[in-house]
Amino acid sequence: MKLHELKPAKGAVHKEKRIGRGEGSGFGGTSTKGNKGGQSRAGYKRKMGHEGGQMPIQRRTPKRGFKNPDKIVYKVINIGQVDQWAETHNITDFSAENLYTMGFIGKTDKVKILGNGEIKGKFNFKVHAISEKAKTAIEAAGGTVEILK
Repeated sequence: MKLHELKPAKGAVHKEKRIGRGEGSGFGGTSTKGNKGGQSRAGYKRKMGHEGGQMPIQRRTPKRGFKNPDKIVYKVINIGQVDQWAETHNITDFSAENLYTMGFIGKTDKVKILGNGEIKGKFNFKVHAISEKAKTAIEAAGGTVEILK
């Protein structure tokens, strides 16, 4: 096979529909646009979200509550999970960068450590937030905690 022998797939190429070129073409008269109204006129553009006089969906749906634009969403890690991760990945420093490279969090995620479970090893944490119970458990096991801004 050579470049000059390549052809498009059968049925992929077809003639363009030429509207408004006389009655003999089959697309004359109203040129497939129907009779009267804005859509049959030249220069008509459909507006995004316009539903033809029907109440638009953004006005039909009920609005409730309040969405706080300043809300901080944390990826939560319990201290019970830390021992398992330390064994499988052989690490002692749990920072946001390490957790990202291991694939546990996203690049821009903020991390919060919670005190659910038990911690056995001595680990160092550099996280964005931590609960009091988790902090006391980590420090009792001989680890350190650093809060990131």
